[in-house]
Amino acid sequence: MFVNPLVLGAAALAVIGVKSGPVVAQKTFHYVAVFSVDGFHATDVEKYVAARPNSTIAELLETGYEYTNAYTSEPSDSFPGTIAQFTGASPRTTGIYYDDTYDRSFYLPSSNCSGPAGAEVQYTEICDYNDTLLFSGGINPANLPQRIVNGVCTDIYPHARLRVNTVFEIARAAGKTTAYTDKHPAYDVVRGPSGTGLSLGYFPEIQAIPTLVNTTIQYDMLHVEAFLHWINGTDPANSEGTLSGKTPNLFGGNFQSINVAEKQYGYENGTNNPFTPGLLSTFDFIDQSFTKIVTALKTKGIYNETLIVVASKHGNAPIDPAKYAKIDPELVTNATEVDVLQQTSDDIAIIWLANHNDTEKAVTNLRNQKAALKIKNIVYGQELINRGLGDPLTDPAVPDIFVEPIEGIIYTTSSAKIAEHGGFHLDDRHVACFVSNPSLKKTKISALTSTRQIAPTILKTLGLNVAALQGGKIERTKALQGF
Repeated sequence: MFVNPLVLGAAALAVIGVKSGPVVAQKTFHYVAVFSVDGFHATDVEKYVAARPNSTIAELLETGYEYTNAYTSEPSDSFPGTIAQFTGASPRTTGIYYDDTYDRSFYLPSSNCSGPAGAEVQYTEICDYNDTLLFSGGINPANLPQRIVNGVCTDIYPHARLRVNTVFEIARAAGKTTAYTDKHPAYDVVRGPSGTGLSLGYFPEIQAIPTLVNTTIQYDMLHVEAFLHWINGTDPANSEGTLSGKTPNLFGGNFQSINVAEKQYGYENGTNNPFTPGLLSTFDFIDQSFTKIVTALKTKGIYNETLIVVASKHGNAPIDPAKYAKIDPELVTNATEVDVLQQTSDDIAIIWLANHNDTEKAVTNLRNQKAALKIKNIVYGQELINRGLGDPLTDPAVPDIFVEPIEGIIYTTSSAKIAEHGGFHLDDRHVACFVSNPSLKKTKISALTSTRQIAPTILKTLGLNVAALQGGKIERTKALQGF
């Protein structure tokens, strides 16, 4: 029987975790650096270390805890995957299910909240002033969805969409310096509801570059250069805010190139699906980037005082290229035979209906097309609640239906990719997760782990108040085993 890691409570995670792992570390650190290598699967860690035993990744693991059974958010989109790590909470608590959703309490951008409530809510490049520019001018309020707040029609920035606070807000409130970088200005979301979580944000727009591995590596190098700036207390050009000459106590960001390489090159056929040469070369770039970061920390004299966290927002499915196939997402929409307000599709189809009462009819019709649409499971009604995905009857952000295809199926018309994420599959959600510091003893921890546990771990290791983490408190999220 499949057990959804996000349905298990923190107490269950703790009980499982007692069976293996290190003695709990009591040490606090002056700095925490958090990196997501988007697309980095748990299984990729061992593959890469076997191929490159003298790599920096291998070096980090020699003085670190590797969580071999770690899972990202459900759905496994980049937006909720990021938010889980910095709030300790899942979409039912944060209110954010994807970067492109529907909400029955929102209004379209620049609508002055006129007409009936209910609108698409996009926090992607569409929010920018000019997404054809690498530095797009940031978020244009005219492109933001709106909501009535205290009787006033209000543009809702990504950070204001979030229902609970972030570790960045808690750190800032305690007088710490913080910085973060990601692929769109919409990752302003990590600032948290107060909007004050970042001393400095750095958000070059990835939509401005071609979606190719080589160009994405060049893009990722901007993030690496930002990390090196921050370690030395300097602000890269085009930053939002300033470090005021200080190395941030909490900083982080992502790498996109593995995500693109998995979609472009993928894995080999055969036992354990080895890396293709192109994918291995891209992992080498990631490793070289970590080499630069570690060298900079050592040169600054703060390596021993820094906890490095590497945890992926998402994987990509399928790893096995033989499983790949695509289906037009419009066929899923049409198969419901009811009025669909919105469908967001990747290797999952997420559906918001015009009328909740049509749910059973839509599900029955989808089941009639199960073979043609390659459907593995349909999650709706009580199962939504049981799996911790929320209740659409009481929460305007919650989808009515999740259509989960069999592994390898992508609901898309694109021929430009052979893998995708967003779904519930093992390849989507079973991600690389490890922490490293010279004071830690090499340990593999096989206990069931959620990337939500990174948030309280950050606070605990910085000596901050874990109880102040609102989403973590609601979901009773504990720190990673070993902390």
